[in-house]
Amino acid sequence: MTNEDYKLLAPTLPKQPGVYRFVDEAGRILYVGKAKVLKNRLANYFGAQHDGRNKVKALVKNADHIEYTIVETEQDALLLENTLIKQHQPRYNVMLRDDKSYNYIVIKNERFPRVYITRQVERDGSLYFGPYTSKARLKVILELIKTLFPLRTCSFLLSQENIQKGKFKLCLEYHIKNCAGPCEGLENEVEYQEKIEQIKNILKGRLGSVKQHFKQKMLEHAENMQFERAQMLKEKLAAFEGYQSKSQVVAMSIEDVDVFSIAKDEKFAYVNYLKVIEGAIINAYTQELIPNLMMSHVTCWSMSFHWSGKDLIALRLK
Repeated sequence: MTNEDYKLLAPTLPKQPGVYRFVDEAGRILYVGKAKVLKNRLANYFGAQHDGRNKVKALVKNADHIEYTIVETEQDALLLENTLIKQHQPRYNVMLRDDKSYNYIVIKNERFPRVYITRQVERDGSLYFGPYTSKARLKVILELIKTLFPLRTCSFLLSQENIQKGKFKLCLEYHIKNCAGPCEGLENEVEYQEKIEQIKNILKGRLGSVKQHFKQKMLEHAENMQFERAQMLKEKLAAFEGYQSKSQVVAMSIEDVDVFSIAKDEKFAYVNYLKVIEGAIINAYTQELIPNLMMSHVTCWSMSFHWSGKDLIALRLK
């Protein structure tokens, strides 16, 4: 790809977050990158101020064209970049090519469910929230959840039969008040499940009652001249309010979906396609329609096809 090629492309590049791909003549993806501003980032590969490293020169030389996908936020760009690199294993990408992924919070599908951080998503009926790019922030959230709703951390099989037989003994977590002792029947399943439902509300962003709880505690500490504790709660509340950014490129509530959109005006029309596998975008493609094949009644719309094998399950128009 030459500087002349870039000059033709440059006026069309958006000033929005997104992910770009350098593609060779055979259609192979050579490199995947993310950008807070696509136009500015791609300018770094061309012109007088271009990156002069040999690797970058070879990448530009071997590329036939550039493709890009616009997203809403910088975090979405980070997540989409991660997914595409793992899927396509581009030659010029070094980072993110392993099997590691971002972190999720899982509510395990079991009696007296555990809540913890994981990188591994299993289709076992458990609930997963994420992915999240900051593990440090997740630890803050789990600490808050642990403070509000003490849960078990052990991996024992807490069946009714095992509990009645007295197979388990209270551990240190119970004695330091981090667990209410369901292993010895000191907490029943109904009470435990009520806490799990509140945790689900927290992770879904329904924070009203939780925020009210923190504000009340802050006022109590301030009235008792415990300003350090009040400040600590204020910081945790701020982290709590901002811990989750909803992603438009990765969603565990979606499985396999093919998404199409059509946009046109008087002169041009395009079909856009996204392939979603297990909740993550793994491919994006745009095709320009030939004018004499365009239908005059086509307007801007999009639709999603949910597939199960070869059968069409649902069609959603937006």
